[in-house]
Amino acid sequence: MRECGILLPIFSLPGNYGIGCFGEEAYRFVDFLKEAGQKYWQILPVGPTGYGDSPYQAFSTFAGNPYFISLDELIRQGLLTAEECREAKLDSVPAPGIGSKIDYGAQYERRLDLLRKACRRSTHDQEQAFLDFCRENAYWLPDYALFMAVKNAHGGASMHTWEEDIRTREETAIRRWSEKEAEEIRFYQYLQFEFSRQWNRLRSYAREQGIRIIGDIPIYVSDDSSDFWAHPDLFQTDERGRIRKVAGVPPDGFSADGQLWGNPLYDWEAHAAQGFDWWIRRIGKCIELYDVIRLDHFRGFDECFAVPAKDTTAANGHWENGPGMRLFEALKERYPDLSMIAEDLGYVTDSVRQLVTDTGFPNMKVLEFAFDSRDSTGRFEYLPYNYGKNCVVYTGTHDNETLAGWLDSILPEEKEEVRAYFDVRSEDPLEFVEKMIRGAMSSVADLCVIPLQDYLGLDNRARINHPSTFGSNWTWRADKEQLSPELAERIRSLTILYGRI
Repeated sequence: MRECGILLPIFSLPGNYGIGCFGEEAYRFVDFLKEAGQKYWQILPVGPTGYGDSPYQAFSTFAGNPYFISLDELIRQGLLTAEECREAKLDSVPAPGIGSKIDYGAQYERRLDLLRKACRRSTHDQEQAFLDFCRENAYWLPDYALFMAVKNAHGGASMHTWEEDIRTREETAIRRWSEKEAEEIRFYQYLQFEFSRQWNRLRSYAREQGIRIIGDIPIYVSDDSSDFWAHPDLFQTDERGRIRKVAGVPPDGFSADGQLWGNPLYDWEAHAAQGFDWWIRRIGKCIELYDVIRLDHFRGFDECFAVPAKDTTAANGHWENGPGMRLFEALKERYPDLSMIAEDLGYVTDSVRQLVTDTGFPNMKVLEFAFDSRDSTGRFEYLPYNYGKNCVVYTGTHDNETLAGWLDSILPEEKEEVRAYFDVRSEDPLEFVEKMIRGAMSSVADLCVIPLQDYLGLDNRARINHPSTFGSNWTWRADKEQLSPELAERIRSLTILYGRI
């Protein structure tokens, strides 16, 4: 079936208290999607974020971000007062013309204080639902809660700076810290319970309205995460548990030194020896959260670019084999109806293409890439006339410029190519944007996903992420007024016109 959806991170939702969450505006956005004739809501990873605020560098691949817990819901439960929430001064920073911006410093400094009050006043530890939640998530929750408690006791410092005994999880150290930080551990267990309760309610509402959630998981985990801390044997480490190799991207025409991501690389043979149990559990958690899973950096499952951990750039890295189909065969055996999207963007080899084909997963097409003259050959696979049906087309993703911003930054000859391809008759940037959205919608791709910023015609001030930069990413929020009935009707008309409803 031809279908379509909208890309909007949870944190970009409008609403009270400075960041998008599982509150009333999330339900209104589901209603907006239904009115607009959409079938999918694509979000970004929902894990707990730290320094840099990136959802792709979370403290746990299993846990949820406590910032997304609705404070209004806690007020309704009688655990907080409206006055307490107002006094916390969590409002977004106004950004006239585009919406607003998240102040993550305020969220970090003051939102957790409110959540601690709610936890102390809650009787969750007397509820059977909480006990069931802890039992069902015993594979990761105790490790995560202890990890966060120890991290807080060290002033938020990276686990690599902790004392050797707790960094390496010596049994006596685990027992000592568990007793010492018992109250803090219970707090982090409560946060995950409340996150799960609120998210499940929202997801159930979306299903009732015919909206499916596309989630997103990074291929790698952070080096400062409970995942790496609890399972160092699943990563390429030395005898002291120190990281030997990290992930990155090789030098290319866009970056002379490549990109140094810094994530610890998996020991794929160790995973295979355990029957890929960790991955089966990870994907199982995703299936609890989402209807479809977008798997970031899919080519890393074919080959990964390995960089010595001591290096400061990716220039000296080399390619190593990934798990290939062995992993996906194990996942499909456990989850026969597994629904995934393969993010195969960037330099794609024949072996990566074959892996995508063998899995049967739809891959991704990004219209902006089709007009990048720096890529003399690869860009043509992103032109709509080269698509197969089993793919997902985007105007751009969270890592790209908005369409309006991109059109303002490309070379004149590239813009003329866009004009010719989409038959743009004026100099109005909004006509360029509209025609490119139509180009994506009219393509043969089974699924079309458009970022909300492109429907709104917003420039790069509303960009979600500029890779390899820090300080201004992951902050854009929509205003309630932008999600108007008129916009819903305009999107619905396009959806009907191109047979996606």
